Amino acid sequence: MSPVEKFAENSGDPSVHGFLHRAAVADADGLVLTHGAGANCQSPLLTALAEAFCTAGMTVLRCDLPFRQARPHGPPPPGSAQRDQAGLRAAVAALRRQTGGRIFLGGHSYGGRQASMLVAAEPDLAEALVLLSYPLHPPKRPSELRTKHFPDLRTPALFVHGTRDGFGSPAELEEALKLIPARTEMLQIEGAGHELLTPKNRSELPERVVKTFGTFVLQHTSRGQTVESSPVP
Repeated sequence: MSPVEKFAENSGDPSVHGFLHRAAVADADGLVLTHGAGANCQSPLLTALAEAFCTAGMTVLRCDLPFRQARPHGPPPPGSAQRDQAGLRAAVAALRRQTGGRIFLGGHSYGGRQASMLVAAEPDLAEALVLLSYPLHPPKRPSELRTKHFPDLRTPALFVHGTRDGFGSPAELEEALKLIPARTEMLQIEGAGHELLTPKNRSELPERVVKTFGTFVLQHTSRGQTVESSPVP
C-alpha cells in the first residue's frame, strides 16, 4: 500500500481536512478527490481510487467538503455549494504545496458536480477532471438537468458512469456531454449503480479508472506528454 497520512490545513477558511497519499517523487502529478452528498472522504470508492492512483505514481488528496466538516452526517444544506467549491479551491492550493506536478480534480456525485462547476468558472484551476457518477438529474426526474454550466466547461473531463445509475443513464449523459466544448470521454461501468463500486468489480474498477484516466490525460490535456512521463500507465 502507498504511504497515507492524515492531512489538515486550518490556516484558511474553509479549512482542508482529509488524507494524503504521497507519491515517491516530489514533483508527481496530483489529484484532489472528494465525496458525494451522503458520504465523506473515507468512502470505500474514494479510498480505493486514491490508493490506485498513488500506486500508479500520483499524489492524491482525498478531502472532506466544508459541509461535511461542519456536520458528520446528512446531505449538504441548501446554499452550501459556493462554500463547498471554495473548499475545493483551497484543497487544490494545498495540494500544490505538496507536489510540483500537474493538478487534477475530481469527485463522486455531488463532489464531482461541485468540481465541474468550479472549474467551469476557473478553467486554469486544474488540468483535467475525473467525475464519478455525475448526478445528471435527481432520480425519476429527468427533466431537472444539472447541466447549466456545461457550455462553460473548457477543461477536459473523464466521466465514469454506471450503466444502472438512477441519476442518469449513460445515454442521457452522452447526450448532455454534447453541451461541453471541452474534450470529454465516458467510461461505462457495466452493472454498476450510483456508488460504482460493487462486489463484482471491487478488484478491478480502481485500476481500470486509473488506466483510462491516464490515457485520457495523454490524449486531451494541453501539454504534450510521453507515456513515460505520464503519472499513470
